[in-house]
Amino acid sequence: MTNDLWRPTSGCGEQCLPAAGETPSVPVVRQVGRLLAGVGMLLLGAGLAAVLPVLPGRDGQAAVRAWARWTARAFGVRLVVRGRPPRRRSLLVANHMSWFDILVVLAAAPSRMVAKREVRSWPLIGLLAAAAGTLFVDRSRPRELPVAVRRVADALRGGRAVAVFPEGTTWCAGDGAVDCRPGGGFRPAMFQAAIDAGAPIVPLRIVYRSAATGAGTTAAAFLGEESLLRSVRRVLAARGLEVTVTIAAALHPSGDADRRLLARAAESAVHLVPAVAVPARRSGDFGPASPLSGRLVDRSDRIGAGGLDLAA
Repeated sequence: MTNDLWRPTSGCGEQCLPAAGETPSVPVVRQVGRLLAGVGMLLLGAGLAAVLPVLPGRDGQAAVRAWARWTARAFGVRLVVRGRPPRRRSLLVANHMSWFDILVVLAAAPSRMVAKREVRSWPLIGLLAAAAGTLFVDRSRPRELPVAVRRVADALRGGRAVAVFPEGTTWCAGDGAVDCRPGGGFRPAMFQAAIDAGAPIVPLRIVYRSAATGAGTTAAAFLGEESLLRSVRRVLAARGLEVTVTIAAALHPSGDADRRLLARAAESAVHLVPAVAVPARRSGDFGPASPLSGRLVDRSDRIGAGGLDLAA
């Protein structure tokens, strides 16, 4: 696969995954129990997706958040959410390591997802994603990108939160894995949708660690040519797997913002890259602006606590 702007690739592979016996595991009987519980929650999710259109907005969001958190628990994963979720329409952007990231985002801030077309064919998960209103994108047809951006902008204008993984592909994001990070950083295409719709961008930082060892782990990673089943089996077997999602300060783009600079600002927030502050726009009550451009973005608040499939 060509590493271009439309279909980025990472250098992550088998070398990033835990070696046999490296990750503490639970007994096989418990793994089977987790599998049955997880499948049950996915089936429940399909039913929830069918009734979401008739539920009031806040009730629907609360139901999705509760479902995602209970599903994570069914798979044996402890979920920690830090920071305040957005209360209105926004474009959520997060780093991307695993298929499990989708649950993490939904548990933190229920939203419509943007995903590659291949997800639609995943067993059960694809059916659930389609029923939940996921915006699927065919990455093999670059000419469809402007249409996808318009669909996201329309969803934002309609008051919906939309989530995207702008790194364009998964990578292991483990210690020492910087060299296999997708080249080019966050792809800027979907940031144009936020600019067009006048919607804020909310960066999310997702980190997996093993509570059993106290260190970061790639046990949940889903990389390259690896099968989805193999990745799911690692999650089911892991003992003490914990994922933390930190909700960063919202970025508020101006109407003439540069989507490429905006993507860099969001990437800095997600990966905690230090940056130089510049004056905010004249609003009177906004905080520090984006580190990249005085006309680019304002930040309305700070990170609440301690602690990507497109291009163009």
